Amino acid sequence: MFTIVFIAFTSLGATAGGFTSHCGPYTLVAREGDVSIINGERVTSQKIKLLGEDGIKIDMSLMPAKDGNNYGFQYIRRPGSESRFLNVQLLQNSMDAPKIIGSFPCKKVSG
Repeated sequence: MFTIVFIAFTSLGATAGGFTSHCGPYTLVAREGDVSIINGERVTSQKIKLLGEDGIKIDMSLMPAKDGNNYGFQYIRRPGSESRFLNVQLLQNSMDAPKIIGSFPCKKVSG
């Protein structure tokens, strides 16, 4: 697991073992060897997948968040580009409930 996380952050060109991105109303902080933090809350699960040589996909969940809701997050950096975005879904108990999904472009913060 450490090797995968290390390679993932190395491929991002991240400084100090991680990165911070602003994605709409969300701030994502990722640090090497630790789970990500979204808006000050540590995610409850996380899966990292490398996409090509310099891309990454991070699937995360926050169950429950401080507001009592459950959320699924997907951070994607496309390989070969500086394009980054965060998909957010409100996870609901009922399979019949309409899906509430948002997608936000991300801007990497230096440092």
